[in-house]
Amino acid sequence: MKSIAITALASFSSLGNQPESIWNEYLKSTTAVKERQIGAYHLPVASLPASLQQMVADLKASDHKYKSLDHSVLYAMLASRMAVEQAGWTAKDVFGINIGSSRGATELFENFHEEFVTTGKTSTLASPTTTMGNISSWVAHDLKATGPEISHSITCSTALHALLNGVAWLRAGMADKFLIGGSEAPLTPFTLAQMQALKIYSTDKSDYPCKAFDLEKDKNTMVLGEGAGVVCLEMGRHEKALAYVEGIGYATDILEHGISISTEADCFKKSMRMAIGDIPLTEIDAIVMHAPGTIKGDLSEYKAIQNVFGDNLPMLTTNKWKIGHTFGSSGILSLEMAVFMLQHQQFIPVPFAKEQPQRKTIRKILVNAVGFGGNAVSVLLSGPL
Repeated sequence: MKSIAITALASFSSLGNQPESIWNEYLKSTTAVKERQIGAYHLPVASLPASLQQMVADLKASDHKYKSLDHSVLYAMLASRMAVEQAGWTAKDVFGINIGSSRGATELFENFHEEFVTTGKTSTLASPTTTMGNISSWVAHDLKATGPEISHSITCSTALHALLNGVAWLRAGMADKFLIGGSEAPLTPFTLAQMQALKIYSTDKSDYPCKAFDLEKDKNTMVLGEGAGVVCLEMGRHEKALAYVEGIGYATDILEHGISISTEADCFKKSMRMAIGDIPLTEIDAIVMHAPGTIKGDLSEYKAIQNVFGDNLPMLTTNKWKIGHTFGSSGILSLEMAVFMLQHQQFIPVPFAKEQPQRKTIRKILVNAVGFGGNAVSVLLSGPL
């Protein structure tokens, strides 16, 4: 596979938006998950800190065209501005954009639907502000970009599917640069009610409401978070590369029902093996798991990893105990965590998980994501050296 460099990354999450600050926050053993009143629910969620909420409000007020946009769009715009500036891209550069979302304009859609149920009518801008293409098109407008714009929804593996698309365009020679990622603002009453109806939402009152990668838990502990993450991809070797995409893999389980994943996550077995290719398994030092905090989701992914790696397991971790499950943006936030570990050569453990054997160096890291229905993606990253 030709070298594909990650030359910039930026994120919005409950940890903030400054990379070094995010790194330090990860290493602290406290969680960003807090209880919050949303509609009729008082539940643990991972929401943006006040400083980022103010940035979003300022962006919304900066242009009359932005005042009607959903938070999912605004998060993506702010993260994209930071990433493009970091990469040194300008409006003269032709680059593609693929930023997806699991749920899209969640808050706006719920508000417009409530308006329709109540009055039988809806606002003029209901349709253009809630379409799935809304995110990438507004990011392109804000950046004055002229390349292809793609939006999609593949539930929780959306952001890593955007990476697959970006890699495909680059490898095909149809683009030299691609901005990819995901954005999600799902902390709304109806969305929370859906998660509770599935009986997967956390009711845990401990210091860690989301027990992602706790394989001994006896109840589901998924917690929702919000945020966006974007990555700048470029062909070839780059002096300022943060990491390189070494391999990509994808697979889908045969559906048993609408939210199913097989007992041993066959989709992950296939996607991980595809991403690893001919690389010796001993070179994979860590895996950032999808691990949503549900009993079946966490355990099935772990069994898939055992099946692929046998007794020589890499170091395993996840960030959802810290920042919650951000649906369509979760894959890029996991990838960000992997890049930080490669840069700092320091593993970020899950504080309540069983102790694992440590590797002296971190050379390559797998990042996993999977959506409802077992739609898995695995991405293999290596350090810049």
